[in-house]
Amino acid sequence: MEKEKVETISLNTGERIDSLERNGYRIIQDPAKFCFGMDAVLLSAFASVRSGEEVIDLGTGTGIIPILLEAKTQAGHLTGLEIQEESADMARRSVAMNALNDKISIVTGDIKEADKLFKPSSFDVVTCNPPYMIDMHGLQNPDEPKAIARHEIHCTLEDVLQQSSRLLKPRGRMYLVHRPFRLVEILTGMRKYGMEPKRMRLVHPFADKEPNMVLIEACRGGKPRLTVEKPLIVYEEVNVYTKEIKMLYGMEEQK
Repeated sequence: MEKEKVETISLNTGERIDSLERNGYRIIQDPAKFCFGMDAVLLSAFASVRSGEEVIDLGTGTGIIPILLEAKTQAGHLTGLEIQEESADMARRSVAMNALNDKISIVTGDIKEADKLFKPSSFDVVTCNPPYMIDMHGLQNPDEPKAIARHEIHCTLEDVLQQSSRLLKPRGRMYLVHRPFRLVEILTGMRKYGMEPKRMRLVHPFADKEPNMVLIEACRGGKPRLTVEKPLIVYEEVNVYTKEIKMLYGMEEQK
């Protein structure tokens, strides 16, 4: 059953409202700044959140992951941390638009200072869709909001892993989406900060192409044992999603 939405909202120049195909939820975005991508949708589907758990999303952007997780899980409360006030403001308005102020909090702040903004060992789950590129990997976008979202300008992968470990309760779980070319760095970094990689899934654009995303679950204080799940294929053919991708986007109901 869909919740009643708050219809009275304000949009700034260039902003639009997009449907999320989940519980009737919608999100405010500005295409000139940054819009969520498939990586956020896949991470929200990969993350396992149990009833009543406390969740924090680091670098939440416009709040896409907390909103999707609220739609898909029975989380107790979800928090989004975002350094860019403009993005955080859009996230707050999206939360209000969906009548989720009692379930989702958006905090403006720096990931590197997360353990000062929140009590250490206070979250069951950390999710993060961090900037993928370092230094000159890829062409850095001249538009600052997009550059911050894609390049390690304000925080590094190590910052994300260190802070995630500090925020997680013992046996708490981290869910990360990243690029396979940094896989060794990710796995060794998780262990460095006491989070044991437990589950991994590679995402391939086509069945015959190499993966371009990786989804990883780690457990703070977990025992060594990594399960590698079957590959996730995005397209059957050009511009045609696979059945699984359609299901994850809410285009098809899971049977």
